[in-house]
Amino acid sequence: MRFPDPLIRATLIKRYKRFLADVRLEDGTEVTTHLANSGAMLGTAEPGMEVWLSPASNPERKLKWNWEMVTVDGHLVGVNTAHPNAIVAESVAAGLIAELTGYDSIRREVKYGVNSRIDLLLEAAARPKCWVEVKNVHLKRGGWAEFPDAVTTRGTKHLAELTDRVKAGERAVMLYLVQREDCGGFRPAADIDPVYARALAQATRDGVEAICYTCRLTPGGIDLGAPLLMDLTERI
Repeated sequence: MRFPDPLIRATLIKRYKRFLADVRLEDGTEVTTHLANSGAMLGTAEPGMEVWLSPASNPERKLKWNWEMVTVDGHLVGVNTAHPNAIVAESVAAGLIAELTGYDSIRREVKYGVNSRIDLLLEAAARPKCWVEVKNVHLKRGGWAEFPDAVTTRGTKHLAELTDRVKAGERAVMLYLVQREDCGGFRPAADIDPVYARALAQATRDGVEAICYTCRLTPGGIDLGAPLLMDLTERI
């Protein structure tokens, strides 16, 4: 995924109301940016952090900037949760995700379950449908990439709906996209959302596949990185 224009550097003043942040541009101007992230953003939204912005594509939009990345311990971390689905779709189409090759078509936002839309539906003749749910990950603790960073009843619901697809004889994949490269492995944040952690462990026992990939980030774009080892051991 390429940004139409290279990102510009700024300094975070504060994040508030979940989707807003005040930042200081390099020329000293203070502006309010839009943030496409409803999570807690633990460790990625401290005042004084270096952040990276993209200009809004719509010149008529009230907020002229989008917060895309933050620098944490010298590493770029993506915080815009609107990107992972597109990154994964592009990567699947290019054959970069080994677990998801061999399909003829990719459809996005297909209705399934109870008032849900699957992120990607992969289809091919003579193969079961493959339902792929994508989750953005940017939390890092103790060297581990972790999800979620806040309680997610919606995420737990998605695991149940993926399990239903497996029971129907189809394939279901939970894909965690880590928008950073500095993690040694992935695990659920069981202390933050024990219900989700238990649901993930149960879903994998029931046949839902879980995979995880990192991202390579630069101010010019975001590319799929390497697969990440996973520890889904129940700790609750």
